[in-house]
Amino acid sequence: MNMIQAINSALDICMARDPDVLVMGEDVGYFGGVFRATAGLQAKYGKTRVFDTPITETGIIGVAIGMGAYGLRPVPEIQFADYIYPALDQLVSEAARLRYRSAGEFISPMTVRSPFGGGIFGGQTHSQSPEGIFTHVSGIKTVIPATPYDAKGLLISAIEDNDPVLFFEPKRIYNGPFNGYWDKPSENWSKHPAGEVPTGYYKVPLGKAAVVREGEALTILCYGTMVHVCTAVIAEHNIDAEIVDLRTLVPLDIETIEASVKKTGRCMIVHEATRTSGFGAELSALVQERCFYHLEAPIERVTGYDTPYPHSLEWAYFPGPVRIGQALKKIMKDA
Repeated sequence: MNMIQAINSALDICMARDPDVLVMGEDVGYFGGVFRATAGLQAKYGKTRVFDTPITETGIIGVAIGMGAYGLRPVPEIQFADYIYPALDQLVSEAARLRYRSAGEFISPMTVRSPFGGGIFGGQTHSQSPEGIFTHVSGIKTVIPATPYDAKGLLISAIEDNDPVLFFEPKRIYNGPFNGYWDKPSENWSKHPAGEVPTGYYKVPLGKAAVVREGEALTILCYGTMVHVCTAVIAEHNIDAEIVDLRTLVPLDIETIEASVKKTGRCMIVHEATRTSGFGAELSALVQERCFYHLEAPIERVTGYDTPYPHSLEWAYFPGPVRIGQALKKIMKDA
């Protein structure tokens, strides 16, 4: 499967297993979603369980919070992560706090799916990476898969979780693994080991990172599309790097991170979002606190730039072979 098919399969399985699971959002019903992630679900489960909403993100999330408090398990889709900001107050002030402010009487078991990041030439309003905003908010879990297998297993875990989950889907790799870092798929996901996805029910636990490549010289912390980018760059530079795919930012698998950095003595952090106050800053602080005496070089961060998203310079904005390569040379200088 590609990632779209894996997400569709996860939704299908959860809806078949639990009649309280609902899918809602802009164009998710008859049309099947702008990226076709919900294709066929309305025909299978009906308009009361898979339904289109008006173009009002605050309304979509507000209604989903009410559904969750009532006992349902809504899976609202925000068509692009860039559109989530009108719903920020609902997510931060209501969904994230409902369990605590009601002393556990009410919960918010909703999973907000949303495509994020660049790579499809979507411009400033269809390409942002806002994950760092939500990792700051206590009470919300943040999940970002990098492969179809993880996308399906993590989504099932998120839907069955009793707390609100933001499930950001890297749309640059929706349809296949890219040729390292450029804009054209190198092959179909189904022919790629990462694209082997069971058709049935399975879960990937939230809060558990994956070591996708073992190594001794350097630890690279990344997630989403950057997992594939880093894998390609490392192969070019022939460095024995360990690549850790975080998979969930909150809860964070700090134990796997700590073990890897203490083993290698070096740490590089790569993400597509802007640098200042990006999630890489939190990762850097945690590594510094826990692994200071094991570090043999300063921590390096390779990120997007602190600018509004540059439509015409999209591929220069992404961490890619040049900037990651420069950071590799710097961190490995005295190795």
